[in-house]
Amino acid sequence: MTAPSINTLLSLLLLVSPAFTRPSFCRFLTLFAGWVGTRGLHAVTEALVSAGVSGVRHHAGFHRFFSQARWSIDQVGRLLLLHLAALAPGPLRLALDDTLCTHKGPKVFGLGVHIDPVRSTRRTRLLTFGHVWVVLSVLFPVPFSERVWALPVLFRLYRTQADCQKRGGTHLKKTQLARQLLEQVSRWLPHKPVEVVADSAYSCREVLRHLPPGVVFVGAMRADSTLHRPRTRSCRSPVTGRLLTKDILLPKPEKIARDDNHPWLTMTLSLYGAPTQVQYKELVARWYRSAGKPLLKIVIVKVPRGELSLRVFFCTDSSRTAHQVIEAYGSRWGIEVLFRDLKQLLGFASSRARSPLAVLRTAPWVGVCYTLLVLWYMELGWDTSRMGLPLRPWYRTKCTVSFADILRLAQRTLASVDWVDPRLLLARLPQLPSRPQPRAA
Repeated sequence: MTAPSINTLLSLLLLVSPAFTRPSFCRFLTLFAGWVGTRGLHAVTEALVSAGVSGVRHHAGFHRFFSQARWSIDQVGRLLLLHLAALAPGPLRLALDDTLCTHKGPKVFGLGVHIDPVRSTRRTRLLTFGHVWVVLSVLFPVPFSERVWALPVLFRLYRTQADCQKRGGTHLKKTQLARQLLEQVSRWLPHKPVEVVADSAYSCREVLRHLPPGVVFVGAMRADSTLHRPRTRSCRSPVTGRLLTKDILLPKPEKIARDDNHPWLTMTLSLYGAPTQVQYKELVARWYRSAGKPLLKIVIVKVPRGELSLRVFFCTDSSRTAHQVIEAYGSRWGIEVLFRDLKQLLGFASSRARSPLAVLRTAPWVGVCYTLLVLWYMELGWDTSRMGLPLRPWYRTKCTVSFADILRLAQRTLASVDWVDPRLLLARLPQLPSRPQPRAA
């Protein structure tokens, strides 16, 4: 059972080998095996212990893999993005969000004071030291789960204005970094239709007014947003007699929700893996403040429980149905699950890197490892009976595979291999057919 699975994993890891030199790729394999196999606090030295190469291979070379070696994390993400785009038959759906990784230390590059969104409330804002990463991930339907999984491919470190003034560099807002990521994807996939899903923090002027051609954006807006609709026929002012050209001001979404002249519509759709009945109202309008002149498909959804009584979603493609808009925004939950799994299971926030290049590489490299593990299990195509999962009779409703299950299988598979010299493993790897990749600019 172990030989086919390790051969499949090695052949998948070869997918990103063009981004490395041969010595760096061998260190990449050793670090990958050790980092995935680590069950406690993740670090480079712990990864060497877990891989069984501590005392045999010097640790300085593996630290230099992040701080000095010649490779680009964006090129690794590009190879994964092209591979996922080839697997996706239709439009490629992306999720955009940011996450905070707490760190301390006066010499850590890019460290800043940020608001902790998890521990903060509406009345009290808690500040903490750390790194904020803007992450672009591919929302991919996997065959072994009912929900859509988020597979990270591109990362950008947000630096505060104080840190840029202290250490040098141009200060860019999170929305500006998000715009860079979308433009990068558009350059790599010029002929692939792309759909981006993000929350209200990125549904702003900086992103919406600079969307690349062929990119559709699905986001959320405030319930008191100002909307307009274009005039369908010409008319004159009853006061001055001039021809009216400005758009007609519409009631705000919160007022439309209270208007009994527009009844609530009902539909049933799959949200978060379960059938859900949703009450909604829809309209087509312009949101000049953020999106400018393009017409948006706006959907007002009644929330039966929680602090917010209604949510307002929109799509830059006005021909989309309300079902498509709500379902697309609901798939954004996959990136929230991704952040939890990365931090709790794979050590995304455990990096001890301090130098600029090591900081900019280590955490994104962990995200790349997450994507590779999920793709590996997709290629295996195993069901839960072959994974050797621990018996938990108290979990009677669990019928799908989680990332913890994939990680446990990977740890068991990697532990049976000698990682002192990965070149020997690659030499014994059987010749497999090449993987097709789409053309990119």
